[in-house]
Amino acid sequence: MSELSHFDESGKIKMVDVSAKAASNRRAVATGRVLLSTETLEMLRTQGAPKGDPLEIARIAGIMAAKKTAELIPLCHQINLSKVNVIAEFRDFGVYLEAEAITTAQTGVEMEALTAVSVAALTIYDMCKAVQKDIVISDVHLESKVGGKSDYLKD
Repeated sequence: MSELSHFDESGKIKMVDVSAKAASNRRAVATGRVLLSTETLEMLRTQGAPKGDPLEIARIAGIMAAKKTAELIPLCHQINLSKVNVIAEFRDFGVYLEAEAITTAQTGVEMEALTAVSVAALTIYDMCKAVQKDIVISDVHLESKVGGKSDYLKD
């Protein structure tokens, strides 16, 4: 098993040193779900919500959040993002979210993709909380990452 990379040999917190790594193309995809009642989902589909179109607002919030990941997660590196896209779709259970982040850098974009999905989900929650109090944000996880030392694809 690998060691935790954000601790030094004496157990103190550290930012990972990526200075010796070559920049490479990197891509990560994360997904999540916002579980809504049938009534809330139907209202969103037919009337929208009091604060505007929650799917489009969530998409924009997710994109903005990905760009601010290093400000939100203390040990994340600042990276230049080449692309961030967030998909928000109605499904039978509520809203499906998917975020893709791409960069050419010395470190990956998993945290940016996960942050985008998380903030998009929180935005849906915020937009719908006036009509439903028991909204559940669920299954936020990394689907895949490509580039760097190793690739990952969720089984």
